[in-house]
Amino acid sequence: MASPQPTVTQLRALVAVADHRHFGRAAASLHVSQPTLSSAVAALERTLAVSLVERTTRSVLLTGVGEEIVRRARVVLGAVDDLTEVALRAREPFAGDLSLGVIPTIAPYLLPRLLPALRGDGGADAGGRTPPLRLREAQTETLLAELRGGALDLALLALPNDEPGIGEIPLYDEEFVLVTAAAHPLAGGSSLPVAALGSQELLLLEDGHCFRAQALDVCHEAGARERTALRAASLSTIVQMVAGGLGLTLLPAAAVPVEVGEGRGLAVATFRRPAPHRRVGLAYRTTSARLPDWELLAARIRAALPATGLDLTPLDGERLAEV
Repeated sequence: MASPQPTVTQLRALVAVADHRHFGRAAASLHVSQPTLSSAVAALERTLAVSLVERTTRSVLLTGVGEEIVRRARVVLGAVDDLTEVALRAREPFAGDLSLGVIPTIAPYLLPRLLPALRGDGGADAGGRTPPLRLREAQTETLLAELRGGALDLALLALPNDEPGIGEIPLYDEEFVLVTAAAHPLAGGSSLPVAALGSQELLLLEDGHCFRAQALDVCHEAGARERTALRAASLSTIVQMVAGGLGLTLLPAAAVPVEVGEGRGLAVATFRRPAPHRRVGLAYRTTSARLPDWELLAARIRAALPATGLDLTPLDGERLAEV
């Protein structure tokens, strides 16, 4: 009689635990309860008759054999996902829901403008239907873990990430601007050299946000300093601190219409070109059989960007070849 075999559900549970090192966060990434996920991992251990996870009060660790099982489970799950995607694509493009993760420094500024533009510019698939989206907003590290584990189909984030098994499709470039109090000497300047920040204190996001790392690069180039005692979890909070005269900050251009408005005592200055900027794109699993779908979606996002009215530079085919 054949010995018991692991189930796909059990393997997904173990990989999620490996990615998040926390049962609660792993369960949330799979949209199941923590007891359900714990039961799946325990059932897998019973099936394989080995201990896979070391549970402590502070952390979750994998045993040596657990690490090896996770490595092989990723291959198995990738193959299962590919099998499903091949069948879906054979029926029609964009079949089923599309799970898209988006980082917090993009989601509130781009999505409210992009999604209506996609629906209105012919951004539906070949069958005339816009793919149903399930959206997830989280920091880059979390999105990549969920992408690797299969909880997400795509992630919209800053590039590059250099993650094994993750491919990237660039979409657009976005310049950074300087936000100051209205009375600041740099307020409203245009074509500022980055060196103009050299004697300034900048307010930045807390650790974990990729935009923090990008802003730090600008600070290092200019010789500016971070005001380390005043970090925030959101750009909105930082902008309010700028309005209170506590320092300056950098914003991605798409955030300006939301975060900087009349009557807030704020001003925006732009940099001399080539200005500091970030490249934004879609991240996907390289094992995915739906790359043609992702490329089609990327092309439609680029085509819809002008309708958003945001100061973004779509990357055409020629520029993509240079990435």
